[in-house]
Amino acid sequence: MTADQTDPVVRSPYGAVRGRYERGVAVFRGIPYAAPPFGPRRFRPPVPLPPWDGVRDAVAFGPTSPKPPYSDAFARYLSDPLIPGDDCLNLNVWTPDPSPTARLPVLLWLHGGALTRGSSAVPVYDGHTFARDGVVCVSINYRLGVEGYGLFPDTPPNPGLRDQLAALIWVHDAIEVFGGDPARITLAGQSAGAISIGALLAAPQSQGLVRRAILQSGPPEASERAKVRRMVRRMASRLKIPATAEAFAAVDRDLLLRTQAEVGRLSSPVVGGPAFGIVTDGDLVPRDPLEALTDGAAPGVEILTGWTRDEHRLWLVPGGLLDRVDRLGAVALAGAMARCHCGSEVPRGYRALHPEAGTADIVGQLVTDHLLRIPLHHLADARTEPSYVYEFAWPSGLPGLGACHALELGFVFDTGEVPESRKLAGEDAPQELADAMHTAWVRFAADGDPGWQRWDGTHPVRVFGDRAPDAENGLAYTAFGPRDRELALWTAPQTVTPSPSSAEEPARTRELRSVIRRLRHTGALRRQ
Repeated sequence: MTADQTDPVVRSPYGAVRGRYERGVAVFRGIPYAAPPFGPRRFRPPVPLPPWDGVRDAVAFGPTSPKPPYSDAFARYLSDPLIPGDDCLNLNVWTPDPSPTARLPVLLWLHGGALTRGSSAVPVYDGHTFARDGVVCVSINYRLGVEGYGLFPDTPPNPGLRDQLAALIWVHDAIEVFGGDPARITLAGQSAGAISIGALLAAPQSQGLVRRAILQSGPPEASERAKVRRMVRRMASRLKIPATAEAFAAVDRDLLLRTQAEVGRLSSPVVGGPAFGIVTDGDLVPRDPLEALTDGAAPGVEILTGWTRDEHRLWLVPGGLLDRVDRLGAVALAGAMARCHCGSEVPRGYRALHPEAGTADIVGQLVTDHLLRIPLHHLADARTEPSYVYEFAWPSGLPGLGACHALELGFVFDTGEVPESRKLAGEDAPQELADAMHTAWVRFAADGDPGWQRWDGTHPVRVFGDRAPDAENGLAYTAFGPRDRELALWTAPQTVTPSPSSAEEPARTRELRSVIRRLRHTGALRRQ
């Protein structure tokens, strides 16, 4: 802060807040956008907070939503601060110019974490770099797990998604006084955050609030209501209570989190099982979000979307599970075929295209394509508005991770210097790559053009980080149809073949079940 700078005060429609200047950027943390979702408001849609009198200090991150910690296997790679308190529906703003005349583009960030973990306080998500480069950055907390996505007969579904909508409305109404342009809001998120954005874009209540959207490693989708209901019923069974919001609200919060963590070990994106997720509700989510968006919902919204090359390695490397899946061979492939509802022609085709790949990588790519790349291809193909697609391909400096799920985040935010980024990337991550990726996100938020060819029939994909830098492209280049051969296998005629039978099949099947149990126990296959 320079000698003539005092703490910035902004008078929003909801009340005045006092932040502070940090490295030339005005920062406001922990601003509530809705009332605390506890007491009579627990498990119910968010309630607007009445405007407050006076000036509210906004210098520290607000409370995070209740959540279980990551397992030890994942805590080595991912950080998830816990800040106690009930006022967990809060947001943060980084702005280079907190004045109504600035009219700067806005990026509203939704964190990932399988809808059960994560927060806006993760240091990797520091919005200073976006504000430094002329974009007002906002990050939010929202309800997680059973508090945000439990399905009960006595309350409306999707309260966590309704929190996100409430935050979006707050930002649209208030961001001008922080220097932002409410007509240029870009929703951005990764994994569960990206899945949430898909639902928000398709929601009738958000029409006109969003100009652009960035979906990183998460497709628009709705979970099966039966799957979410099973999650709640299994928790209720362990707690010996009815599967109602009224009964759950009477349970000690810590006990509820422990029970959620225990039951959550039985689910994963690879082997299925009960899990929390966004469900169709006839209101905020009237139909499957992917179906709605490919059918013309969210007109005028430009989209940037993509994935990491080795998403699955964050599911398999923690706990040393990659090698064990490799040893299972055909049995593991049969499990993937069942999970992806495909015939043997698909994994056979992957084998032919990637003869050097081990079984675990074949299984991982099959599941990633089924859950992620195919839906995102469909989304880009169907949109008449400009869409841009990327692939993050730089391999982590840590053994075995490759270009895994969530690795791109430190590059998008240009926060590679913080220890929490190095937990996943290792040391000496290339600054040139962060410059390229962060600049693309800034450009997209500012004017809708990240710097490469928009999606069309040639399938242009911006690839970040799998070749040495050169003078023209740095660490990024455009490839055309880099995934087309694999994805074409899913549309070819298929015949479902029986699982292989041999003398050692029972033993290998038992080993597969053992691996699945271990995956469930560690949470290693949950979407992060």
